[in-house]
Amino acid sequence: MEWCILSENRNSEQEDMSMAFQLRKYHAPDFTEAKFQSAPDAVLVPAPQDKTAPDHFHALSIFPEYFKIHGTWLLAEDSRMDCVPVYQDGRVLVVEPRNLKKGDLVVTGRTENCEDGIYVHPDGFGSINQEKDVFAFRQNRSRETSFSRDYDELYDLLRYEKAHGGYVVWVMGPAFSFDSDARNAFSRLVENGYVNALLAGNALATHDLEGAYLGTALGQDIYTQESVKNGHYNHLATINRVRQCGSIPKFIEEEHINNGIIYNCVKHQVPFVLAGSIRDDGPLPEVYGNVYEAQDAMRNHVRKATTVICLATMLHTIATGNMTPSFRVLPDGTIREVYFYCVDISEFTVNKLTDRGSLSARGIVTNAQDFVTNVCKGLGLSL
Repeated sequence: MEWCILSENRNSEQEDMSMAFQLRKYHAPDFTEAKFQSAPDAVLVPAPQDKTAPDHFHALSIFPEYFKIHGTWLLAEDSRMDCVPVYQDGRVLVVEPRNLKKGDLVVTGRTENCEDGIYVHPDGFGSINQEKDVFAFRQNRSRETSFSRDYDELYDLLRYEKAHGGYVVWVMGPAFSFDSDARNAFSRLVENGYVNALLAGNALATHDLEGAYLGTALGQDIYTQESVKNGHYNHLATINRVRQCGSIPKFIEEEHINNGIIYNCVKHQVPFVLAGSIRDDGPLPEVYGNVYEAQDAMRNHVRKATTVICLATMLHTIATGNMTPSFRVLPDGTIREVYFYCVDISEFTVNKLTDRGSLSARGIVTNAQDFVTNVCKGLGLSL
């Protein structure tokens, strides 16, 4: 009885914290200012041919961007870095250059402060240009950084997302499949509604299914880390068996799989995208072999994301970071911040996103297996 009371109190506290968490309010530009009023209309130039932008095309950033067209400032709502804005039927669409069609009206101009009818708005959430000392210690994210506050904010954010219909996308490398506790921790997150989509590669799914099927990952016991005899065959045998079954869900059914990351995604209908690589063995049937099809499938989830958490995978993290804007326009027209976390044991990986233009990324330098178990415990979930 006492445990039940404590459990109820803990759940009540968690609900209170999710209610207390507040998104930062978005402040749109003041379009009555002279620079907006006097700005010329953006210059629209038809794409000269399929998959080709006109000269002097404008490339988008991660920030909200507005374009003055027929005297009205329009927001490019579904933004993505390095794509081009296309005007169509009263809206500014965001199009990958490879998807341009001949005749698409592309915005041209390389300025960002109204000179060409283009305005980039970097501080809509008050996150840019805040006062800082010219000199201060430990401004970068490193192994010496204290991440306690980051964890607490993340717990509150995840509770908020779950309570308010957010869309949390997890991007994962294969490290989690090598550890029993990490697999269990992420499974609990899936079961409890903290995962809305999973982006990964062939390796994460292969070794996770190997762990459920044969108790190993790359031939090592997922708990003791001891190598088993002929264990180097195990991931190949797993891939082969899945391919015999025709699909991952069919393999799970026929082999009576009852644990792991992919099992729980299938069980709880959490979509996953497995992007192929030239390094892949197999691969599993669900893996996208065409890189652009994989990119499109990933973006289908990223464009809905309100929080993105990337764990122990540099290339997938950079790819996802390039797809993720700093904001999201909700169905009711509200503009909210998109939270982006990069978690890796390597400081280089954590800081590389900033170098690539994803300035809104929050980095945490730690062992990713420890991270996911800490998040699970911080949310009050048992392993």
